[in-house]
Amino acid sequence: MSKVCDYYFAPHSPWSYLGHQRFIDIATKHKVKVAIKPCDLSRVFAASGGLPLAKRAPQRQAYRLIELQRWSDFLQVPLHVQPQFFPVTPDPAARLIIAAQIAHGNEVALTLSTAIMRAMWSEQKNIADEATLIGLACDADLDGKQLVKSAETSAVQADYDRNTNDAIAANVFGAPWYVYKDEGFWGQDRLDFLEREFAR
Repeated sequence: MSKVCDYYFAPHSPWSYLGHQRFIDIATKHKVKVAIKPCDLSRVFAASGGLPLAKRAPQRQAYRLIELQRWSDFLQVPLHVQPQFFPVTPDPAARLIIAAQIAHGNEVALTLSTAIMRAMWSEQKNIADEATLIGLACDADLDGKQLVKSAETSAVQADYDRNTNDAIAANVFGAPWYVYKDEGFWGQDRLDFLEREFAR
């Protein structure tokens, strides 16, 4: 595949979850290779002037819930707008995805990402819990215990930091964010525009 799209996301982002499978399907349809780049949104927000959810104005927080329900209904993607385990530390899940990418490649990492985001937003699971992550990896036919161990290595952390630095350098300020031919597309609601570029 000569076409490549950088995919910046965070496993605890509901918008990443809502767009994830559609993005994979679009990339597959147009034979675009996905360069998966889980990144630390807290650092991205700090660099770009964004605010974490808890620090946003009440009006913005309330409207976010309305929009999440609208999109969930429209896309028919099951989602709890206020899941039991949220807010949650996303780093263990992000590092697990990176460990899967290193060991097994992008496609396996994308499949595991799907399972992790669905576990949080649809199945009410705690994606910061080690046992939960081991179980999700095992369900994906991976060695969950070994993968969680690998996720704690300095090499995985270095990739996580690199992804985040790359995101900041690419002017990313939210998730999901797609970069194709040096052009950024922010949000799952921009996938139609991204697909038009893929089709050129």
